[in-house]
Amino acid sequence: MKKQIAILGSTGSIGTQALQVIEEHSDLYEVYCLTANNRVELLAQQARKFKPAAVVIANEARYDELKALLADQPDIKIYAGAAALDQIVEAEPIDMVLTAMVGFAGLSPTIHAIKARKTICLANKETLVVAGELICELAQTYHSPILPVDSEHSAIFQSLVGEDQNEIEKILLTASGGPFRLMSEDKLATVTKADALRHPTWDMGAKITIDSATMMNKGFEVIEAKWLFGVEADQIQVLVHPQSIVHSAVQFRDGSVKAQLGVPDMRLPIQYAFSFPQRLHLTGERLDLFKHPLEFFEPDLKKFRCLALAFEAIRQGGNMPCIVNAANEIVNRAFLEDRCGFLQMSDIIAQTMQRVPFIKAPSYETYVETDREARRVASELVNG
Repeated sequence: MKKQIAILGSTGSIGTQALQVIEEHSDLYEVYCLTANNRVELLAQQARKFKPAAVVIANEARYDELKALLADQPDIKIYAGAAALDQIVEAEPIDMVLTAMVGFAGLSPTIHAIKARKTICLANKETLVVAGELICELAQTYHSPILPVDSEHSAIFQSLVGEDQNEIEKILLTASGGPFRLMSEDKLATVTKADALRHPTWDMGAKITIDSATMMNKGFEVIEAKWLFGVEADQIQVLVHPQSIVHSAVQFRDGSVKAQLGVPDMRLPIQYAFSFPQRLHLTGERLDLFKHPLEFFEPDLKKFRCLALAFEAIRQGGNMPCIVNAANEIVNRAFLEDRCGFLQMSDIIAQTMQRVPFIKAPSYETYVETDREARRVASELVNG
């Protein structure tokens, strides 16, 4: 029997590469559902090619357009809206849900998928950033495995296979450093979105590429690693590794370090999440260590303040990471729309952290309200 996979965010970078993996192993995997937020044309193209049982467009205003594009595909059910996303992941035939949506919007459907006891292939890091404690409790309660898809967390996961209960002393989380690694703070004040979107090693969506440039993406990955692997923030060390060959590593109590290496290709961690514990053949470039020097540097937390703010948020705990995530989504969009400067982003996030009420033991409803309030405050600061 082929594994039935639902892809939340099929038109994004992770989603499109996941479809390449499924196509390469069509004897093992089948698409049950595809979803997108706005990109109806690409979603319709994907639906024509992969013939899923259902498609969902989150933006209800695009429903008629999608329905018209798939009018000649009567076997594909078409839905729209956030509630439809929550419902579709509960469908009985689905084995695995790849959460490749970007941002807070991925939280609710992930919770519904966990409660339906699906295997979660987690590419939406905001889910654990915002509500890590809640998600881990639900995954344990409903026996829903969470397999990491981010290249760094997949590398850590791969390094831990076979280690059973061996104690983690430290996680070494690598970062490319983004396009501004060597740039002075003075020059950072004048960079543009075009500069920030030129990532040196990875091909990602605009939102994640900007987060990589500010290093907020790495801060979120620190928070994600805490929940995925049960460690504290001070057990996670960020290493700037410009070549993006060592995807991350684990140091054990005996001082031994295990790492996962490979060329920068997101299809590998996607496929490993799908096939775990097996490894399947993957077409593509192979790593040649004769051609790649391996360099590591400490991150500059003064220059890349977003990373420092993320560490501060996880040390405070409660709803503080949720506040940081919401404010970051606002300033990231403002920067992409030329309404906010590069260095202003971290200033606005820091101010939002101070203004939104801190709650030590949040519920799901608290997260929703915190997200709403933090967006309101951050938006006021952007427009002010």
